Amino acid sequence: MLLPMSDTPVKQQSTAAFYGQAVASFAVALAATAIGIFNLQADAWVRAFLAVAVLYLVTSAFTLSKVVRDRQEAGQIVSRVEQARLEKLLAEHDPFEKL
Repeated sequence: MLLPMSDTPVKQQSTAAFYGQAVASFAVALAATAIGIFNLQADAWVRAFLAVAVLYLVTSAFTLSKVVRDRQEAGQIVSRVEQARLEKLLAEHDPFEKL
């Protein structure tokens, strides 16, 4: 089903409650991991290694999230351009024109 350009879908936005829950969940998970590493009965270098590994994991997760979002948005833009081309072609086509 083709939508006219005036009926473009509205960008979905998450609610403030969902955003707050996501931030709180991230903070609790990071704090619990930090407390666990701090209270670990191991040498300081082992705790430092685990802390750096957790920070690397967090930054990698943020980067992966951004890459996935960017790829999805790029696909939507390409899809909209192709849809506009098809709409233009269909608008210019006259089925009753002699061949």
